[in-house]
Amino acid sequence: MLTVGADAVRGETRLLAGETSYVAHHLKIAGRPDQLFTEDALTLIHTTSRGYPRAVNNLSLQALVAAFATGKNLVDEAAARASVSEVVGE
Repeated sequence: MLTVGADAVRGETRLLAGETSYVAHHLKIAGRPDQLFTEDALTLIHTTSRGYPRAVNNLSLQALVAAFATGKNLVDEAAARASVSEVVGE
């Protein structure tokens, strides 16, 4: 049985919050201060990227393309899943 301490759970939350602000920061630099990604999409990108900035960038870019291709104004989990399929091949 694997037990996870509260510190590990807090660390995971900090990582996700860090990636959320990382994506938001890059969108702000690009001139989009509004939120373009749902929490589900960011969670999937975080899980798949394992926190590597290049992977976050690649997955986020492909998710934006997938959302645009389907006419969505917001990157949702479906667009994030499409980006995972495109980048990782799963």
